[in-house]
Amino acid sequence: QVQLVDSGGGLVQAGGSLRLSCAASGRTFSNYAMGWLRQAPGKEREFVAGISWSGGMTYYADSVKGRFTISRDNAKNTVYLQMNSLKPEDTAVYYCAATGLHIATRNRDDYDYWGQGTQVTVSS
Repeated sequence: QVQLVDSGGGLVQAGGSLRLSCAASGRTFSNYAMGWLRQAPGKEREFVAGISWSGGMTYYADSVKGRFTISRDNAKNTVYLQMNSLKPEDTAVYYCAATGLHIATRNRDDYDYWGQGTQVTVSS
């Protein structure tokens, strides 16, 4: 089992920045690729960004490429999502998730463990 705790969400104006964190405990964190996914009201949960177990490979949804950066610190069992130039359409609950695959995946069904989610609201 892997336990994930998301944090760092909040209310920010358009153009602002937020940094989300996800602290992991349980099984060896470095065995898992990690992802951030989000879910807006009335919409399906969608992939935002993913990072391989070593941190050497990252993937982004086209909608956030160039604005968001995913990173991880395996010594601290933590994955981050730096979000810059935020837009109102980024408003959603953001979830970190872990997959037993060693590479990042865009498929939400591949993720085995989920955080509780953190709300991000971007005002116009």
